[in-house]
Amino acid sequence: MVGNRNGRTRSRFRWRLAAALGAGLPAVPGVALADWDWNFQPPGSSISAQITHLHEIIFWICVVIFIGVFGTMFYALIKHRKSVGHQAVQFHENTTVEVVWTVIPLLILIFMAWPATKLILAMHDTSAPGMTVKVTGYQWKWGYDYVQEGFGFYSTLSTPYAEIRNRAAKDPHYLLEVDNPLVVPVDTKVRVLVTAADVLHSWYVPALGVQQEAIPGFVRDTWFEADKVGIYRGQCSKLCGKEHAFMPIVVEVKSKDDYAKWLAEQKQKAGAAAEDPNKVWSLNDLLAKGQQVFNGNCAACHQPNGTGNAAIGAPALVGDKVVLGPRQHQIDVVLNGQTNGVVMTGGAGGKMPSWKGLSDVDIASVISYTRNSWGNKAGENIVQPSEVKAERK
Repeated sequence: MVGNRNGRTRSRFRWRLAAALGAGLPAVPGVALADWDWNFQPPGSSISAQITHLHEIIFWICVVIFIGVFGTMFYALIKHRKSVGHQAVQFHENTTVEVVWTVIPLLILIFMAWPATKLILAMHDTSAPGMTVKVTGYQWKWGYDYVQEGFGFYSTLSTPYAEIRNRAAKDPHYLLEVDNPLVVPVDTKVRVLVTAADVLHSWYVPALGVQQEAIPGFVRDTWFEADKVGIYRGQCSKLCGKEHAFMPIVVEVKSKDDYAKWLAEQKQKAGAAAEDPNKVWSLNDLLAKGQQVFNGNCAACHQPNGTGNAAIGAPALVGDKVVLGPRQHQIDVVLNGQTNGVVMTGGAGGKMPSWKGLSDVDIASVISYTRNSWGNKAGENIVQPSEVKAERK
């Protein structure tokens, strides 16, 4: 009797606990489902619209199959159970049933594969583009070269460091904003040549229906044609290292008139920025330019004050052996990173990526800046662009 009473008590406790959990579930974030959005981003191109439409078709086909299969199964389990007097029917090798459950799935697969194949072929048709852009993935930024126009630039994360460190409120586009977006005209087929300079990356802008792997040593192409003016955001979708989350993609689509104005401005800037690597720079000019290059490329790891970040293996540049050592050694480290076995500082072990993508003037100025900032006073304290040019391999 005691055992039965204890069992009933435990049973009532379990039911009460289950009821309490069920009542509290709507209050749990993620279970309440406050946001019912379940589809892709709003399409900004014809390919993206086709992808969304195909996804919806396949989804509802799967829903119908799910209801049909499980509905039949549960109907058979409930209506033909032993407790209501049904007996199991013995049968073997029913040819009609086997033909039906082979032919129907085959037809369903053909019905699904036909539009999917047509869409995949359309996604890879890069013929007759209106313009061509070369995209290069770096650890951890993107390089955009306008092949037909003869200029290019880097696109890096512009989210303030204070937001990343939770010292300021997050922007609505947190970690999805850059200093230099890729700018293209509306209603123009853009062929994108994708490659990488170091490791695998992936250039992915979902609203434009474009994704392509970036592989070192290979150039692969894809395309998109935006049909709406606006800003489209994406990210590198290949795990490419510790800063993988910090290399967003922003494509700004302008009207054709606005794009023509932007293009003229960029060509003018590119012409004015063309710098002679054989020019001899003064210390003050090198430091001023070097600070800009450092803040735009190096400060994310080494911090603006040069104190480094041990959590991610970025050494302090204040008093660093390489920074205070021979110029040629530091040039080699900045140009080639650790691919040749060089470590930025004794025993630090943090990975230093190659910065060959920077110009000779940029590298010379940023090295000169690190050798003469935060109390550093290297014996050979400045580097000229011609020295960097001579060290390139």
